[in-house]
Amino acid sequence: MIATLEALRALVFPELRAPQVSGDALARQVVRGFSTLVAEACAACAQTGNDDAASAFIARIPRIAERLALDVRAAYDGDPAATNELEIVVCYPGVRALAVHRFAHELDSLGVPLLPRMMAEHAHRETGIDIHPRATIGDALFIDHGTGVVIGETATIGNRCRIYQGVTLGAKNFDREPDGSMRRGYKRHPTLEDDVVVYAGATILGGDTVIGKGSVIAGGVFLTKSVPAGHVVTGPKVELRMISMGGAI
Repeated sequence: MIATLEALRALVFPELRAPQVSGDALARQVVRGFSTLVAEACAACAQTGNDDAASAFIARIPRIAERLALDVRAAYDGDPAATNELEIVVCYPGVRALAVHRFAHELDSLGVPLLPRMMAEHAHRETGIDIHPRATIGDALFIDHGTGVVIGETATIGNRCRIYQGVTLGAKNFDREPDGSMRRGYKRHPTLEDDVVVYAGATILGGDTVIGKGSVIAGGVFLTKSVPAGHVVTGPKVELRMISMGGAI
């Protein structure tokens, strides 16, 4: 799986290709790799009816590549420390995690079992960013730094949002079925509308929690209710104390 993912990254980001490797060779590797991976995942889960899933996924790669270019540009526009887009593609964990997510999300939408979660967990181990493959993410997302970011299964993120390290888009609680088992398949995670910024360490919980367009959530905020468009949410002011150490340092 890892070799196929790396070939896919090099296919959609030509700047990652070794000089002796052609785009056609990478394309053939990706087609073979995902055809095998999809078949193996379906067989492992005793699932049939996905014969065309690999072909449909391959057909969607050019469109996903266009969306990833928007993510890279958003990172460049949003980070004054970035010197060029090559640096972002090679070095930024948020872009790496998003690349895997966008492909995993497409495979999941095509009904492929297991493989999307395996891809997401691989990206999680590599980047410290945990994005469930069923999370819905709009264009031009910038995940800055990214370590500790968690985006749950039913989270929805609009276009041109920014998320910093340590942010959680999680569930507030878990409903139960009448027999006491965990209820599944309902919206448990929040929605960020377009142009929302969530600063480091903020936690936003609940499927009915909607952060309105253009709002800003300050660092460290714990939020379980909706925010209208165009608002800034801050937590209580922390009282700081400075105590002299008598020149001990």
